[in-house]
Amino acid sequence: MYNFEFRNPVKILFGKESISKLSGEIPTDANILMIYGGGSIKRTGVYDQVMAALKGCTVEEFSGIEANPHYETCMKAVDVVKEKNIDFLLAVGGGSVLDATKFIAAAALYENGDPWDILAAGVAVEKALPLGAVLTLPATGSEMNGNSVITRAERQEKKAFGSPLVMPQFSVLDPECVFTLPDRQVANGIVDAFVHVMEQYLTFKVNSPLQDRLAESILTTLIEEGPKVLADRKNYEAAANFMWCATMALNGMIAVGVPQDWSTHVIGHELTAFHGIDHGRTLAIVLPGVMHVKRDNKKDKILQYGERIWGITAGNEDERIDAVIARTVEFFESLGVPCRLPEYDVPESTITKIVDRFKQSEAKIGEKQDMDYLEIEKILRNRL
Repeated sequence: MYNFEFRNPVKILFGKESISKLSGEIPTDANILMIYGGGSIKRTGVYDQVMAALKGCTVEEFSGIEANPHYETCMKAVDVVKEKNIDFLLAVGGGSVLDATKFIAAAALYENGDPWDILAAGVAVEKALPLGAVLTLPATGSEMNGNSVITRAERQEKKAFGSPLVMPQFSVLDPECVFTLPDRQVANGIVDAFVHVMEQYLTFKVNSPLQDRLAESILTTLIEEGPKVLADRKNYEAAANFMWCATMALNGMIAVGVPQDWSTHVIGHELTAFHGIDHGRTLAIVLPGVMHVKRDNKKDKILQYGERIWGITAGNEDERIDAVIARTVEFFESLGVPCRLPEYDVPESTITKIVDRFKQSEAKIGEKQDMDYLEIEKILRNRL
């Protein structure tokens, strides 16, 4: 196991009626900007709960955050922050709203030029506005980390950044918010959380049995509880377990002391940038290809995953790996999430565009930083 430092300062308020506790988490004299998406929080009643909890507070609103939050939209919110002298941000929504809010928090105080540099050039965040979150969609784990992914639509680019300065001061997780979600969003969330775990687990062995078993427990719970949520949206216990799995998948706990991959995400971001495919669905497309192409590098962990999660022990190593990939695809498809590029009308020409980007940047990805544009092409062609 590798050396590590770990700290997660995010306060979690979990359970029924937890939104009512908001007033105790935000300074009473704060100028609050509540940031949300297309308005579903008004239809579901979350908006009313938040406003009731913030009664007496100064609250401005910014809506219209996209499913894959756009840089252009975020910068409009930055203008509001400056115009209204906002000093606290409250994200009310899913991972996209949280990601946008984190970027807005950093961009609003960025003084060194174009805030896009935070994403495209990796410029360090030196200061950010404080923020909190009310989570309405379990999936990304953004409620308990400092990560954010933003799309620049005009350039068809999707970039990520991370900073401890944009970690929420608190996040409210009420599983009853899951009750009103459509099947597509629940299925996407299950896949998203599942692949988050896989990016930190499916690498190579470094004698980290506790992290392995923590990761495996999240995978197993998602497999057990995810379908229950899809079958009965008002199953509170299943919704609660699903919500907590999504948070635990990316709050840093299973990442300490182990190698991490994230190639599935990096490649998946390109599919979203070019075709607007839901983030979770891009992961379901790419992960089987990564497992197939990198089977030698990941052999030990794929076999361990297959045995411990799916009970696959018969056959030689290649046969077992093939069976593990097939079983993973079967699980995703059982949730209603297709795993092939043609099922999303993605032409072969997109593969060429993505590969060209990686070739030009000379970027290498994966847990060993050894995956170049040629392997990325093999991964994508495997998904045709």
